[in-house]
Amino acid sequence: MKMRIWVAALGMAALAGTAFAQGDVIAERRAGLKRMGGHMDAFKPVAEARGDVAALAPRVDDMIAWFRTMPDRFPAGSNTGDTKALPAVWSERAGFEAANTRMLGQLEVLKAAATAGDAAGFATAYQATGPQFCGACHRTYRAR
Repeated sequence: MKMRIWVAALGMAALAGTAFAQGDVIAERRAGLKRMGGHMDAFKPVAEARGDVAALAPRVDDMIAWFRTMPDRFPAGSNTGDTKALPAVWSERAGFEAANTRMLGQLEVLKAAATAGDAAGFATAYQATGPQFCGACHRTYRAR
């Protein structure tokens, strides 16, 4: 009898650990996406003023690094809890990953303009990034 109780307790502990890990990945991706939005917010006034875009390169680097790992932040089973991710993230995984790849390509365009100090090129790329890349993914894979 004691053995059954011990095995049941061990199983409950394992399930609790899974729930905590799942909650952590959701919190991590929410924080990361919020940080990405913060970068986009910081780009806007500089792009509009045709300011010093070279100073934004580290922010673009952070975005590239984060988006390289983004699909991994949506593992199977992380679709419940405090998340706005739609089921399509998992049921249409190839499309989700393709949208992420397109975003990475766009971020490389932003990075090239920032590194070159090309304020006009950065502004053009920035204007496309929100609606065409962020927005396209949000419309398909994120609940409002």
